[in-house]
Amino acid sequence: MVLTLMLVTRVVFKLEDYITIEHVESMNKIIVLTGSIVGVAYLTEFFIAWYSGVPYEKFAFVNRAFGPHWWAYWAMMTCNVISPQLFWIRWVRRNIAVTFVLSIIVNIGMWFERFVIIATSLERDYIPSSWVYFKPTMYDLGVYLFTFGLFFTLYLLFAKFFPVINMFEVKSIVKSSSEKKAGHNTSSHH
Repeated sequence: MVLTLMLVTRVVFKLEDYITIEHVESMNKIIVLTGSIVGVAYLTEFFIAWYSGVPYEKFAFVNRAFGPHWWAYWAMMTCNVISPQLFWIRWVRRNIAVTFVLSIIVNIGMWFERFVIIATSLERDYIPSSWVYFKPTMYDLGVYLFTFGLFFTLYLLFAKFFPVINMFEVKSIVKSSSEKKAGHNTSSHH
């Protein structure tokens, strides 16, 4: 989400000179790391469920991967673990359009993670008579859409009234760019 907002802010506020390709590439490297950590965490959860020998815990994890909401689980795995691995490729890390698309995919994966945790846990509890396939109501969808509206409203208000870049960062960039200009001027006089 930070990368997505950074890319949007970079374009909307015309901050390409301050939020550079190097910053974007560094963020993409962080996404590779965190995507890999998340993948290890998912595998560790499966291993612990298997190793514990508790049939209920085993069922919970097998149900997530192969139960009624299997599609959400595999979407989560694809978006959160597999798609970030594309950032190992240098041209992908440095391409703004591809980065933006992949950041949206990872955000979708993070939403699927919450969905999988909540929906699969609530629809298959200890009493089989209460097993029901989760279908969101219009109220569920309304609350979901409201959170988007609230978040973007608060983010845009924040970006409008507070600086989006730390002044210390700007000073270091301005200083280094002025030194480069001074270097060009002295070299042209020789």
